[in-house]
Amino acid sequence: MSAEYPFDEAATARAVVDDSGVLVAWNPGAERLLGWPAGEVTGRSAARLLADGTGPPLLPDGIRWHGTLTLRHRDGQAVPVWLVAHHRRPPEGGPGRWMLFSSLDGGGPPAPQDPLATAALIQSPCAVAVYDDRLRLRRVNAAMAEVIGLPEEHIQGLRLAEIGGRPQSEELERNMLRVLTTGLPIDVQTYMRTGGEARAHAWLARMAPVTDGKGRVRGVCLAAHDITENYLARERLQLVNEASVRIGTTLDVTRTAQELADVCVPALADLVSVDLLDPHEQGEPPGPPAAPVRLRRAAHRSVNPGTPEAVITPGQLEPYPAGSPQADSLIAGRTTVAVLAEQGLDPWLAADAVRSERARAVGIHSTMSVPIRARGLTLGVAVLRRFRRPDPFTPDDVLLAEEVTARAAVCIDNARRYSRERDTALALQRSLLPRTLPRTAAVDAAWRYLPAARAGVGGDWFDVIPLSGMRVALVVGDVVGHGIQASATMGRLRTAVRTLADIDLAPDELLTHLDDLVVRLSAESGGEGSPGEVGATCLYGVYDPVSRRCTLARAGHPAPFVVEPGRAPRPVTLPAGPPLGVGGLPFESADLELPEGSVLAFYTDGLTASRQRDADAGHRLLRAALSAPAQSLDETCDRVLHALLPAGGVADDVALLLARTRGLPASRVATWHIPPDPALVAPMRKQVVEQLAAWELQEAAFTAELVVSELVTNAIRYGARPIRLRLIHDAVTLICEVSDTSHTAPHLRRAKTWDEGGRGLLLVAQLTQRWGSRHTTEGKTIWAEIALLEDPPDLLDLFDVQEIPEL
Repeated sequence: MSAEYPFDEAATARAVVDDSGVLVAWNPGAERLLGWPAGEVTGRSAARLLADGTGPPLLPDGIRWHGTLTLRHRDGQAVPVWLVAHHRRPPEGGPGRWMLFSSLDGGGPPAPQDPLATAALIQSPCAVAVYDDRLRLRRVNAAMAEVIGLPEEHIQGLRLAEIGGRPQSEELERNMLRVLTTGLPIDVQTYMRTGGEARAHAWLARMAPVTDGKGRVRGVCLAAHDITENYLARERLQLVNEASVRIGTTLDVTRTAQELADVCVPALADLVSVDLLDPHEQGEPPGPPAAPVRLRRAAHRSVNPGTPEAVITPGQLEPYPAGSPQADSLIAGRTTVAVLAEQGLDPWLAADAVRSERARAVGIHSTMSVPIRARGLTLGVAVLRRFRRPDPFTPDDVLLAEEVTARAAVCIDNARRYSRERDTALALQRSLLPRTLPRTAAVDAAWRYLPAARAGVGGDWFDVIPLSGMRVALVVGDVVGHGIQASATMGRLRTAVRTLADIDLAPDELLTHLDDLVVRLSAESGGEGSPGEVGATCLYGVYDPVSRRCTLARAGHPAPFVVEPGRAPRPVTLPAGPPLGVGGLPFESADLELPEGSVLAFYTDGLTASRQRDADAGHRLLRAALSAPAQSLDETCDRVLHALLPAGGVADDVALLLARTRGLPASRVATWHIPPDPALVAPMRKQVVEQLAAWELQEAAFTAELVVSELVTNAIRYGARPIRLRLIHDAVTLICEVSDTSHTAPHLRRAKTWDEGGRGLLLVAQLTQRWGSRHTTEGKTIWAEIALLEDPPDLLDLFDVQEIPEL
């Protein structure tokens, strides 16, 4: 006997054999079985005890063997012995040992009056009930009677559905019928509150057939095992896992709040509402709450479709006074639980007739309010209520709700921060994009811009830039990335494009300078030793309404579509060019002759690219949308977006620019080729005056005569032949252009008192609306625009009288 087992050990024969086959232990039960005293067998080979020389097979550690061995008794007889053998190794290492056991006081049928024979049913701690072949109760033990909560003598002969009276009871009875008819056992799990329980439990009901001596099924035995702890642990783990998957699928605050409510119903509560504090107008996080707490309903969910228990709707702002679950939980900074069945309705709830009526109608009996906190900030509160589930919230439910809410709080905070950043980026993007397009005589234009719905605002931009000579520049670009950085980079590139366009660079030259700028920006953003990730694509074109020619160049951007009058839309064949930021690779331009009324479609890849279709399919949709007749370019823009973009928002920014070309009649343009002779300036002025008279522009003749005289004289003196003068008559301006083959551009300066020259360009600048110079492949052009709707200025007002030298 030992302290661990204070009973006689002679009822079991036990022997221990090491791996070398030596018998190292022999108890009195073994001596009783085979007659060998311990002193005669220990320390010797155990094979001496085998009558036929066969022993148990060699097995790895932890594997059990059982079977019958024929052993040799001390008196020489062979004794068949059933035994069980285990092989073990000591924890500290070393050789293993075989441990062999055999029972000496094995059973036999129990005596009729033996109390142990009926203890399996009557005194078993497991709840057991026996039903006959009509599924009528015949016997229950004490544990089952306690679960049922009714005396056994009063419920004998009743069916399970009659005793339980719940839907779960009827389901259990249907499964008992299957056992009765098939003779096969069934295990069923259910969650219910029985008549003898204060709260619901999870049960594993094990049903087995009861058979007679001939194997006929005479009834059903039902054993109920309480698995509440395991059931709730699995349910909590499943809910936490589900929350990690379902909450935070988007960076949308409202959607994330709704996902929190959806996860908690019905797994944790029957009604859940999520109310959030409004951030400050400047976008700062909400401050500490104080009663009354003003909360905005973000989401709610009920086990009843449509959430009829809710009084307010999502998006509605509601003040919650002190004493309400929302205010008390937020002010205390911890979870609060109220059992309404014990405490009655909250005073604030009872004071509201609508709320109290709906709470009583559904039978809300328990409320739990959990603050939504993340990164030290209080964002709102989640209120969970139960009315269909009979049991109130437990401390384990509080821990589970706090864990799920904590996960959701981080997602809500991330969504709120993202929304704030996206709003900032969108505001920056819209401030950097043109709000309206300039009205030009070269094109009619319409545009659309849509920010990305999920990825964040990107760096797409577009522009229409008036140039000299009634020309116009059309540009569309796309900066790599999203967010504020992409918007800021877009603004820098758009400004650079307008600056480079103002000096009248050819499209391929402009993209070359823009590429250098992007390379520098990338180096600056990357820091020392690490290149940045600034990149962009761009499409730039210049259209001249006089020649009706459009010159285009692109840097890794999709080629535009052109729709000529009476013809189907087609993509423009254009050299691709590398994206901006690659550096060191050339750009090429192409010329396109456009009849008047042609439509150019510039766009970014967000319009045609999609995960649901390839680029070719997107181009086919764009071609079909452009080919349909429309009353205006705005209508065409709307039709293109409707045909190519999904209704739920775009995955990437979309910029679309449509431009319908105009042509200037030849009658509105006059051109002269001028020999390099100063004496011909006076006759040229006379021809200009005559041409203006033919155009009925006599009010501009005086100013135009002075401008032409200065520009032509400068070209004769400082330029190179051939020299050309061109007048362009627009509706509101008169454009004077003088071209020569010299690449030297003039510069405006202020002449000193005794200088004999230097006032020509100053005079031109004062008399005209705008003036400038542009370089061409043949040389340069000096141009000036004269406003036709203004009175000509007084020459005495153009100069300070103190600058006129005395004679």
